Amino acid sequence: MTAAFRLTDTTLRDGSHALSHRYTEEQVRAIARALDAAGVPVIELSHGDGLGGSSFNYGFSARDERALLRAAAEEVRRAKLAVLLLPGIGVAEDLKVVRDIGATVARIATHCTEADIAEQHIGMAKQLGMEAVGFLMMSHMVEPAKLLEQAKLMESYGADCVYVVDSAGALTIPQARERVRALRDGLDCEVGFHAHNNLSLAVANSLAAIEEGATQIDGCLCGLGAGAGNCPIEILAAVCDRLGIPTGVDHFALMDAAEEVVRPIMPRPQVIDRAALLLGYAGVYSSFLLHAERAAERYGVPAHEILVELGRRKVVGGQEDMIVDVAVELAGARGRTEAG
Repeated sequence: MTAAFRLTDTTLRDGSHALSHRYTEEQVRAIARALDAAGVPVIELSHGDGLGGSSFNYGFSARDERALLRAAAEEVRRAKLAVLLLPGIGVAEDLKVVRDIGATVARIATHCTEADIAEQHIGMAKQLGMEAVGFLMMSHMVEPAKLLEQAKLMESYGADCVYVVDSAGALTIPQARERVRALRDGLDCEVGFHAHNNLSLAVANSLAAIEEGATQIDGCLCGLGAGAGNCPIEILAAVCDRLGIPTGVDHFALMDAAEEVVRPIMPRPQVIDRAALLLGYAGVYSSFLLHAERAAERYGVPAHEILVELGRRKVVGGQEDMIVDVAVELAGARGRTEAG
């Protein structure tokens, strides 16, 4: 039976956030091999913030992402390899390098109001013969009609699919439905959905997206990703099987991969604690979580206070430097209050 949608596993990219970008080649090989054996059609691998993300601002990788991509390419037999690129962090020329290594899907990510900066990168992907996917991050921050305007730009640049990306895990089920439906009704290209679990809605929102016509859906083994994690791919596959929705993957093999390959390397379980919940509630970029926790420890202020203030200021991906600024301001205000 033909799959109702195409799964993309992002354990080796979004999961990099949760591991502080410390993936080893051995871990990449094991995960890529397990996903490929389970029939996952697309496996994404990059620094958590995409190609070129290894930096002081976003966190240095333990291994060069090109070496990790080569390791994955040597293991997969059926799956396509994908990379993420954020214009301004990665450059179009990076795509030439990864295409030669074996990546055939380029996912070009921008803030949900900045699709226009993706034109060169989507164009380069198409020139290289790659599948081009547009990624509209923080999609909760604009109404469906505005999101569709931005999606149409990506489609006009040549995108084969445009994603509703719930980077903050802030979308409720009706909100996820509305955005996917708007894109499905207004685009000729495919529509995808990328969930985070900060409000414990990743599986439910992904199912709603499928019902609204999304044909590409993301997930991670054990939900390993930024914040409270992504949609757990093994759970989504199992639920779809119970609902009679064909996925084209072996959900039992995904359960094995989650339990035996990924769970042992996780530094901590993917839980919805206060800080993770606040990411979704306040609409803060999920990858800010570990940065906020480190700043909280360094400056002696609660992480949840930092996250609430970041939400109030409506910070977006690429403004990681604001985390320290907010922590310093809160620490200063706390010190003045205690002195007074």
